Amino acid sequence: MTAEAFPAHETQDHDASVHAAASPHDGAKRKQILDGARTVFLNDGFDGASMNDIARVAGVSKGTLYVYFDSKEGLFEALIREERQRQAEQLVPTIEPRDAREFLGFYGRRLIELMTRPEMLAQVRLVIAATAKFPRLGHAFYESGPCHGQRRLAARLSRLIETGELEIADTMLAAQQFAELCKAGLFNRALFCPDVTIQPEEIGPRVDAAVEIFMRVYGRKG
Repeated sequence: MTAEAFPAHETQDHDASVHAAASPHDGAKRKQILDGARTVFLNDGFDGASMNDIARVAGVSKGTLYVYFDSKEGLFEALIREERQRQAEQLVPTIEPRDAREFLGFYGRRLIELMTRPEMLAQVRLVIAATAKFPRLGHAFYESGPCHGQRRLAARLSRLIETGELEIADTMLAAQQFAELCKAGLFNRALFCPDVTIQPEEIGPRVDAAVEIFMRVYGRKG
């Protein structure tokens, strides 16, 4: 039945009811949509995904979907930002670091374990594929993931400077350097070789070496 088959006031009432039932402030509904979008994007890629498919997999009407997100690009960006921020939050423990080597070893192992998970690598490949056409998606990924995580690490490094464990002039730069040291030889191999799985026993020695190098440069002298 077409929209013309309904009186104008009934169509308006229907649109109003969709908006009333689907408030953008409804966290559960928003999560439901993001969960469906994640499945569709990972299965079909950014270009292959459609708002129709996302609505179907999420179990919502297309009208409800557009109340929350006005475009596929906006939905994908929201998904990137939320997932990357959540993952970055998982990296840094809530307790205050006291021993630099212990903290860095913990952080580095958690970082690489998270970054080399198959689902994480799939997300990174998905973003890379979409970024040339939609640069803001790459910015969203970078800002909410690596930058957010490195700011949190830099804050912990500042605490270790205060306790005399470290001597660092630029904590943000040091946080970036430590992350790159931990990733060396592991992340790119996993990213570009989908048939390769990084084994847990590979992570520890790489992180320990990263900690050793980091401490030689930034550890307390004397």
